[in-house]
Amino acid sequence: MRIKNLFIHLILILVCILSLIPFLWLLSTALKGRTENIFAYPPVFIPQDLTFDNFRQVLNLVPIIRYAINSFIVSFITVILNVVLSALAAYPLARMNFFGKKVMFFAILATIMVPFQAIMLPSYIITLKLHLVDTYGLAMGYLGLIAPFAVNAFGIFLLRSAFLTIPREIEQSAVIDGCNSFQIFFKLLLPMIKPQVALLAIFTFIGSWGEFLWPSIVLTNEKLFTLPVGINNLSSAFSSDYRLVAAGSIISVVPILIFFLSLQKYFIQNSTDGAVKG
Repeated sequence: MRIKNLFIHLILILVCILSLIPFLWLLSTALKGRTENIFAYPPVFIPQDLTFDNFRQVLNLVPIIRYAINSFIVSFITVILNVVLSALAAYPLARMNFFGKKVMFFAILATIMVPFQAIMLPSYIITLKLHLVDTYGLAMGYLGLIAPFAVNAFGIFLLRSAFLTIPREIEQSAVIDGCNSFQIFFKLLLPMIKPQVALLAIFTFIGSWGEFLWPSIVLTNEKLFTLPVGINNLSSAFSSDYRLVAAGSIISVVPILIFFLSLQKYFIQNSTDGAVKG
């Protein structure tokens, strides 16, 4: 058994190292000075001419802070909408009985198999018809970025599965105490699925923060550029200076790490801890 566990841990460590290599290479490139060849072979991970000047140039020559603020606004609102709307849709699918419930659930689930590229054109046309593009103002530009990702089938499926794990006895006890459906939902069931809510929030934030295709299509006003679009323009603005591109990419990763670490504690929290005794 110990040999088996050791073998499993070695595999996990190897996978972890392989996953970190691209990020470490990006960080190494961002910290290398002008005198170093970033394409040297064999690759050199530890910079010989360590400098933070690349980060300073990015911050001074490109409005990357504005791009980060735009990304944060879009990602934060998307997370709130996706969590709330997914939970509101998942609750009746998990805890209530009504005609066509299974058909509706499988219809929602089937949309997971449809890639966004397949519905991108009709989504763009709808966005234009609703005037949710940046040509109608900054607020409309933000709405155009958020609306297609405000709710998704994965979030509904995840939270529905979480609601199904909660014993019925807890809900019945709340009904006996005089709670209505909204009180049961907001004050009892929703706090009990914090780990799943945190997981959905992290996935939504990462997906929205790193979204490039949709913002690059609907945005024309540079004041609304998100980080992925801004970093893509960074490559052209500096004639593909990969040191600056790497520095900009590192800056864009920091908020994701902060958001993940702030919600990490919910992954080890038992969703029904102390709810039922005996």
